[in-house]
Amino acid sequence: MINVSSARAASDISACLQRMISSSQVVRDQGNTEVVVGSNEWLVTLTPSAYGSIVKVQQSSHDDGGVPEPELRFDIVRCTV
Repeated sequence: MINVSSARAASDISACLQRMISSSQVVRDQGNTEVVVGSNEWLVTLTPSAYGSIVKVQQSSHDDGGVPEPELRFDIVRCTV
C-alpha cells in the first residue's frame, strides 16, 4: 500500500494516470476519484484535501501481472509531483 499527499488536484492526477497507463479507468464516487489500473489489479483512490489530494494505492488480491509495481510507482510519482 502507498499513501502520499500531493499539491495537485485529483482531476489532474487522474488525467495524468490515464495518459501514462493505457489500462486505467476512472470512477468518481462521493467526492473521491478512483482509478482502477489493469484488470482490477491496482486501485488508486484520490481524495481532495485542503492542500491538493491524498493518494492511496492498494494492490488487489487478483494480480494478473499487467502493470508491474515499479512501473506503477514511477507513474504515481510522475503524476503527483
